[in-house]
Amino acid sequence: MGHLLAVDLGLRTGLACFTGEGALLWYRSQNYGSRARLKKAAWSLLSEMSRDGAPVTRLVIEGGGDLAPPWINEAGRRGIAVTQIQAETWRRALLYDRQQRSGTDAKRHAGELARSIIRHSGLPRPTSLRHDAAEAILIGHWALSV
Repeated sequence: MGHLLAVDLGLRTGLACFTGEGALLWYRSQNYGSRARLKKAAWSLLSEMSRDGAPVTRLVIEGGGDLAPPWINEAGRRGIAVTQIQAETWRRALLYDRQQRSGTDAKRHAGELARSIIRHSGLPRPTSLRHDAAEAILIGHWALSV
């Protein structure tokens, strides 16, 4: 069974990888700095995961604009199913209304929930968790529940 890759899209991108059974394998934040580097990174990451015997079969992207096509196009070339959502989609499902009264509140509560998922996964606790990586974890968690 393939893996799910969740992407919080931006030049600073959050990434989280889950097994087909729903276990969090890894997460990280990556600053690509430019659209050109992000495009190369989409190809490189999907190639690397395929070579390592953990091919991505499902890609879930939060966000859009001109940063989405590199991921969507590369996934399409590889036959990977793509779901594109906005933050409100997973926030509505995973956070209470009172936890999302402001963007700052939503990011703080997202970080707390992501830390809980990390703790339950058995992965080492992060010393610091960037909000884009935390949100990628929650994007993947949401995608596995729908």
